[in-house]
Amino acid sequence: GNNDLLSVTRPDVVTDIHEQYLAAGADIIETNTFSGTFIAQADYALQAYDEVFRINKSGAELAKAACVKFTAQNPNKPRFAAGAIGPTNRTLSVSPSVENPAYRATTFDEVVKAYYEQCEGLVAGGVDMFLVETIFDTLNAKAALFALEKFFTDKGVKIPVFVSGTIVDNSGRTLSGQTNEAFWISVSHAKPMAIGLNCALGAKDMYKYVANLAKCADCYVFCYPNAGLPNAMGGYDDTPNGMAGDCMPFAADGLINGIGGCCGTGPEHIKALAEQVAAPHKPRE
Repeated sequence: GNNDLLSVTRPDVVTDIHEQYLAAGADIIETNTFSGTFIAQADYALQAYDEVFRINKSGAELAKAACVKFTAQNPNKPRFAAGAIGPTNRTLSVSPSVENPAYRATTFDEVVKAYYEQCEGLVAGGVDMFLVETIFDTLNAKAALFALEKFFTDKGVKIPVFVSGTIVDNSGRTLSGQTNEAFWISVSHAKPMAIGLNCALGAKDMYKYVANLAKCADCYVFCYPNAGLPNAMGGYDDTPNGMAGDCMPFAADGLINGIGGCCGTGPEHIKALAEQVAAPHKPRE
């Protein structure tokens, strides 16, 4: 379903979810805009510019309002809204057609346009940063980063950019075939404030790949894994304490500046990560 549309149709539900995670101790929450491009919204006949702008602006406003509310309650712990920029449901590097490996379902220019329009809505809604996330195709990410730079130049504004890739199996490669080091080299020109990995494997299996990023990246490093691997029913079984235990080595070994959760992680997981992983350890230097 079109979860992003809930920011427009059920803002009360989305606000409640944001506030649950902030109450659990989250410093940064994402906007409900993972599929907020006209490319992804075309599946629901909502690809018109006005619709896409509304979805992104509404999503940003809800997340930002929740952050402002919790920051006011405790100014010593400021909260930030990250504009979630997902990978779209098209890939620029891989053909969707087995019969025609040269075929692409979209073009670089189309993807740039889609991300640029998404940025307009997110900034209008007040996001503090952009999070280009769950990158399985680095060429899509490069299109996003190009769109962001164009947006910054055109509008005369500049906010931090976080970049997060995802690996597809224990080879440690993205779907388009890059290792962690190659992924970093491919996006480092954009000088992101932070780079990381999300989704993919459970925390335990991601350790060596986060360590690879920490060795080569000259910016902050973060990680927000799933609550383990999906079970036969597509659910996630890692308990909050279990996930915190698996994430502990990231912080104890000085690999990361931020830790969080992706698929299957509820507010109780974030609470455990904040108390057991983030609080007792110093961030990566």
